[in-house]
Amino acid sequence: MTERAIKDVVKEKYGQAALRVVENAASCCGSTRSEHDVITGNLYAGDETAALPAEAVAASLGCGNPTALAELKAGEIVLDLGSGGGIDVLLSARRVGPTGKAYGLDMTDEMLALAHENQRKAGVTNVEFLKGEIETIPLPDASVDVIISNCVINLSADKDRVLAEAFRVLKPGGRLAVSDVVVRGDVPSDIRRSVELWIGCVAGALEEQEYRDKLGKAGFGGIEVEPTRVYRVEDAREFLTRAGLDAERIAPAIDGKFMSAFVRAVKPA
Repeated sequence: MTERAIKDVVKEKYGQAALRVVENAASCCGSTRSEHDVITGNLYAGDETAALPAEAVAASLGCGNPTALAELKAGEIVLDLGSGGGIDVLLSARRVGPTGKAYGLDMTDEMLALAHENQRKAGVTNVEFLKGEIETIPLPDASVDVIISNCVINLSADKDRVLAEAFRVLKPGGRLAVSDVVVRGDVPSDIRRSVELWIGCVAGALEEQEYRDKLGKAGFGGIEVEPTRVYRVEDAREFLTRAGLDAERIAPAIDGKFMSAFVRAVKPA
């Protein structure tokens, strides 16, 4: 797929997800996340989300909780790449307090509309949602203390550009603290595509060493990749069977090789 085609697929997928959240809220039908619970379920503590609109929680399609791991401090400026319905932006705004600010960047009109409504319901003022693509961040150089992201960088067809842009907008000493899907070791391409479809990746997750290499190429130091959830073949068995694959046969090729991870890096001071 071309970069443009991937963007169109991502826009359509997440636009539909936002509309389902709105429709479900109107009809009291519940969450949009049932088939992705292994990936997106139980990421946030109840006390974190208690004060947030239900729609912000329902629209969470991430694979981790970067706000809990990023060690945000009062007064910091935070940017969430691919902010969706706004859950991580709203949580970040609470953590940085009134002297700080949280930006959310998303390219999907439906998600931005949902995020603005969630901000209104939450009554949070130190937040600004921006329309744009993570490959071209609409903020000045050295303007952000922390960049977070929740299972979005893997969706980009040009990850080098995303990481270069993240490096550009971070202040010297600024931190990248993202949750993302990472692959450990080699996986046959046809099987990998099926598993990525289950996880929700469109463009494909990076292999761990490749992720580290790309961060280094962008200029980052202090690179760490910490697994937060390792996906087993049992987790994907039903999906793989529906896709016509023999889960038992392919188990050795995929079991434990896909994981959600917390990726840290620092822009040198």
